[in-house]
Amino acid sequence: MTSKAFSRKEFLSSAAWMSAGIAAGKFTSSAEKTTDSEPPVTDKILIKGGYVLTMDEWAEDLLSGDVLIEGDTISDVGKDLDSTDAEVIDASGKIVMPGFVDSHRHMWQGVLRNVLPNGELSDYMRVVTGEARSVFRPDDAYIGNLLSAISALETGVTTVLDWSHIGNSPEHTDSAIRGLRESGIRAVYAAGTGSDTPENRFPDDLLRVREEQIPDNDPLLTLAIGAGINQQQWELARSVNARISVHVNGTGDLLPLADYLGPDVTCIHCCKLLDEEWELLSEKGTGVSISAPVEMIMGHGVPPVMKVLEFGVSTSLSVDVETTVPSNMFTQMRSVLSLQRMLRLNAEELNQKESVELLTSRDVLKYATINGALHNGLDEITGSLNSGKRADLIILNPNQLNTVPLNDLYGAVVNGMDRTNVEMVMVNGEIKKWEGRMRYESMEDLIGRAVESRKGIYDRAGWRER
Repeated sequence: MTSKAFSRKEFLSSAAWMSAGIAAGKFTSSAEKTTDSEPPVTDKILIKGGYVLTMDEWAEDLLSGDVLIEGDTISDVGKDLDSTDAEVIDASGKIVMPGFVDSHRHMWQGVLRNVLPNGELSDYMRVVTGEARSVFRPDDAYIGNLLSAISALETGVTTVLDWSHIGNSPEHTDSAIRGLRESGIRAVYAAGTGSDTPENRFPDDLLRVREEQIPDNDPLLTLAIGAGINQQQWELARSVNARISVHVNGTGDLLPLADYLGPDVTCIHCCKLLDEEWELLSEKGTGVSISAPVEMIMGHGVPPVMKVLEFGVSTSLSVDVETTVPSNMFTQMRSVLSLQRMLRLNAEELNQKESVELLTSRDVLKYATINGALHNGLDEITGSLNSGKRADLIILNPNQLNTVPLNDLYGAVVNGMDRTNVEMVMVNGEIKKWEGRMRYESMEDLIGRAVESRKGIYDRAGWRER
């Protein structure tokens, strides 16, 4: 059974619309979320009666469906599933879907949020990967990663690739990994270089990380390399079964590595590639991660939202840097949708391909879920809702001021929602956010440590308060 999206007409005319009681249902706001109820604690949970957006090639979206979870795994998705021995979560009138998947984020910069709201790429290189990175302590990397990961979970991101170019030393690398583990997010750790210090062991430290920190059977943490356009680094990654994630934005930079491209490589940005390079990406099955807000604000070039469609290249979305943009995938989806439709609808004036199809809300929702999982090498275990996949999912509440009344499911998620609509977040069967509240117990301590980390970085870098 192939994936089927339902139309707004089907949605409005369905019995599910009436039984869910949206029109007369309870309106809620974030200010009302003061419940003290506890989430299910059993190993068998049935999420019942929701609008189920599977985002799976082989499973239909359901206007009124159930998701059965046993332990860390989705055991069934369908209608009227048996709830025997299961604790039920009533999802009537709510959207159940896979968690968002971010395919590229520099999480160590969590303590430097909004430090460059108006910065260009040259400012970022000077201030963040120059001045700030050089004074980062291992504990700063730990706090930055933990803060970024907890914040990602809070917005419905259940999986992220941490492009970790804070490898100033093995201690920095290990501390960043510790932050990911403590958060409970599903992560791909892309080990990268750092400041030019005697302790920097990149890229050879990848071997130690594989052996000591991230064995192949780790259930929540997998390994990649945050590589340069460098044949030796790519070969090293493949020798330890690690994916390759690489920033690419030059003209012709990929051509020398044409024979090394493949499905295990994700190229980031790609705003200025030659058509010859786009043909290579399509031929080799290499994906592209777009970070549209950063690319537009910092001056990387026009995000390649038309090129990926023109050449049939698999596309995912990524936050990139919280130094400049928000940490959620709603912003990413809206940016890509708006930009692509502007370019396509003004194709003649802007010298764009008129034959490229217009993106839809559902298209970019796929970019933010199953395509991200594919680019993170995790599409067999996450990114969509189907039996046998890990229980990484979210429940979104559309009965709030920004989306009520509900008229189109995909449009509501992509065009209307924000973090306040994220009611429940589950990773690997464990509930991380419940009824709008994060369940991380050390939140106040984390915030305090983040503030102290920032202060120390400012002091050591000799920065003034901004």
